[in-house]
Amino acid sequence: MSEQSVPAGTVAAVTGGGSGIGLATARAISTAGGSVVLAGRSVPKLEAAAAEGFSGPVQILQLDTGEPGAGAALVQAAVAAFDRLDVVIANAGVYLPGDLADSEPTAIASLIGTNVTGLIDTVQAAVRHFVPQGRGDILVTSSVSGHQAIAWEPVYSASKHAVQALVHGVRRQLIGSGVRIGAVAPGVVLNDLWKVTDDALRDAEVAAGNGLTNEDIAEAMMFMLTRPRHVQIRDLVILPVNQDI
Repeated sequence: MSEQSVPAGTVAAVTGGGSGIGLATARAISTAGGSVVLAGRSVPKLEAAAAEGFSGPVQILQLDTGEPGAGAALVQAAVAAFDRLDVVIANAGVYLPGDLADSEPTAIASLIGTNVTGLIDTVQAAVRHFVPQGRGDILVTSSVSGHQAIAWEPVYSASKHAVQALVHGVRRQLIGSGVRIGAVAPGVVLNDLWKVTDDALRDAEVAAGNGLTNEDIAEAMMFMLTRPRHVQIRDLVILPVNQDI
C-alpha cells in the first residue's frame, strides 16, 4: 500500500471494524497517523483485531449498528476517547445471497436493519456532528451491486442501491457545509464475507485477477480521504481485473 497521510490528530470511527475491509481501513488510517475507534458487535474479535497492526491509539467499542441510537453512541465514544471526530467509515454490513423465494424473512430483516437502517443512523449521527464544526468525512462501504442489479443476490443488491441513493442525496444536502460523503463500491473481495479463509487460495485468486483484498479497498478509501478539501469523490467502483460485471 502506498503511503497516504491524514492530517495530524485525525480521529476516525470505523463500524464493522473487527475484520475485513473495516479493519484494514482502520489500520491504514492508523499507519497514516490517525487515532481510531474500532466498533463492532464482538468484543473478543475487536480485542484481537486491535492487538496488532496499529501504529497509533486505538479504542474498541462494542456496537450493533442495527440498534437504534448506535450512530450517536459511536460519535459520543470517539469524542469521549479522543476529544474530536473527523472521519466516519460506515462499513458494517451483512451479506445474503440466493433466490428471493428461498430467503428467510428474519435474514432479510437483519440485512435491512444493518445495511440500510443502521447505515442511515450512522450517517445521520456523523452529519449532525460534522456540520456544526464545518468539516468532516463520511465514507460508506457500498458494492458494485449497488450500481447494477445482480441476480444471485437481489436482497443484498437492493440494500446497496439504497446505500447509493443515500450517499447521492446526502451529498447534495451537504453542499457548502465543508463535509464530504462518498461511497466505495467493491466487486469481489476475498475475505470472510465471501467465506474465504484460506490464505493460499486467496493469494492465488488475487494473482489470477479474480478477487481483491481488504487492503485494496482500504487503499481506495485512503485515496478518497486524502484528496484536497476542494475535491469530492462521490463514487469509487473498484473491481478485480477479470470480474465480468
